[in-house]
Amino acid sequence: MTTPADHAGSGPRIPEAVHRRRWAILGVLMLSLLIVVLDNSILNVAIKTISTPAPTGLGATQSELEWAINAYTLVFAGLLFTAGLVGDRVGRKKVLLGGLVVFGIGSALAAESGSPGQLIAFRALMALGAAFVMPATLAVLMNVFEREEQPKAIGIWAGGVGLAIAIGPITGGLLLDHFWWGSVFLINVPIVILALGLMVWLVPDSRDPRPGRLDPVGVVLSVVGLVLLVYGIIKGGELADFTDPKVLATIIAGVVVLAAFILFEKRSDHPSLDVTYFKNKVFSAAMAAIALVFFALMGVTFFSVFYTQSVRGYSPLQSGLLMIPLAAAQMIFAPRARLVVDRFGYRATTTAGLALLAGMLAAFAAFDADTPIWLLEVVFFLMGAGMAHIMTPTSVVIMQALPREKAGSASALSNTFRQVGGALGIAVLGSVLSTAYRNSIEGKLGMLPANLRDTAGESIEATLGVAAKLGPRGQALVDPANDAFLHAMHVTALCGAVVALLGAVVTAVFLPGRPQQPPRQGGGEEQELVAAMD
Repeated sequence: MTTPADHAGSGPRIPEAVHRRRWAILGVLMLSLLIVVLDNSILNVAIKTISTPAPTGLGATQSELEWAINAYTLVFAGLLFTAGLVGDRVGRKKVLLGGLVVFGIGSALAAESGSPGQLIAFRALMALGAAFVMPATLAVLMNVFEREEQPKAIGIWAGGVGLAIAIGPITGGLLLDHFWWGSVFLINVPIVILALGLMVWLVPDSRDPRPGRLDPVGVVLSVVGLVLLVYGIIKGGELADFTDPKVLATIIAGVVVLAAFILFEKRSDHPSLDVTYFKNKVFSAAMAAIALVFFALMGVTFFSVFYTQSVRGYSPLQSGLLMIPLAAAQMIFAPRARLVVDRFGYRATTTAGLALLAGMLAAFAAFDADTPIWLLEVVFFLMGAGMAHIMTPTSVVIMQALPREKAGSASALSNTFRQVGGALGIAVLGSVLSTAYRNSIEGKLGMLPANLRDTAGESIEATLGVAAKLGPRGQALVDPANDAFLHAMHVTALCGAVVALLGAVVTAVFLPGRPQQPPRQGGGEEQELVAAMD
């Protein structure tokens, strides 16, 4: 919204009509955010069903499941830069509406997928729509709330992520108990229709008076680089051999293309990724914290579904209900995290959150097939509490570190690092899981014909699928499969814990202490957040 700057430096910048309905607008923005986050959290409980052979599922392999998730996150992350700029240029409301329509169409098509390849393609289409929804929600929020209310609004917005994490697995479990697997995507369509109606009615349009130019070369380089890197990592895990020439070549090619992307952006006069933002150490540390949190969390979420459903024998609905403590903690603590920041500061709050998350990830290394389930619930609750005290403070730091007019770009950067971190988490930790599992189970597959050994060693679901086809003879594979998975889960969880601890070190060194009162505004420019910190 192109409101004039404060003439006196302290007057309100938001029109009164918009100010009066700001909380209703926040509700609509959270509904739009809900469907984007809901999709991934629903998919998490459905991945075991989708991996089951037809007609129950699609018979997707573990690597295809990883791509079903990462096709979404990579396209989403690769387009967020451009989506933020398009919203700044043509108007955030228009971008929100268009993104929701594309997301709804992609959801309907994904529900009717006839193969893992089709599902991957339609998930990418959904991501195209989602990429234009996510940054616009936070950008609109920054333009309907005054600066002093922004931390509270962002806390509630972040709590919406927790709500989606709660609703997603439960909704997915209920749908899978009564309908076919595609229903977990079809459920998005009525939510999209409701969000479109409310948005047309309530949400004002806004744009950057000085928007940047689009950067198609940068977008292509970033997407190609990320896809090559992630493909190489996933392929290495599938083969349990990261020294394979094709794996190494793909990973190196991805790193080279991403390096070319950064060099191109540094020299461009209209970069989609403005690398000058990262000269601010506070901004950079907050971005790193977000990426590392989602790296650890997405990888753990991926393996926890197989732990609860394949090893422990819970249904999709029961598995979804087990996730409630994680979501409840986020909903409880995310809106209140700003109060902790006011008392202890950004540095202490975020570092403690990351340390708690690391401890809970490490706790998975002690879980076995008969660990009391209430211990898993405690771990999930504390993980959610840790996340709430990371996401809210870092979101405030990032959004207030740039001028209000650049809210779309700041939101896009934040969500890009979140999605890239999550995609790499699934790829890297999924590959660690796959490699550790294959190495552990291979010695137990001697009873199988040669043509089945490679397939059975790919994942626990693949082993159990082969065992089911063999009938009574296959029962001898069930316990070794569970043992091999538990070993792989322990290794993967410890890797995730190390990543979270690395994030804690970064925030302890670079994030500021307690926030002070925001500086007086003048000429429509915002001071960098670091100037308002002690």
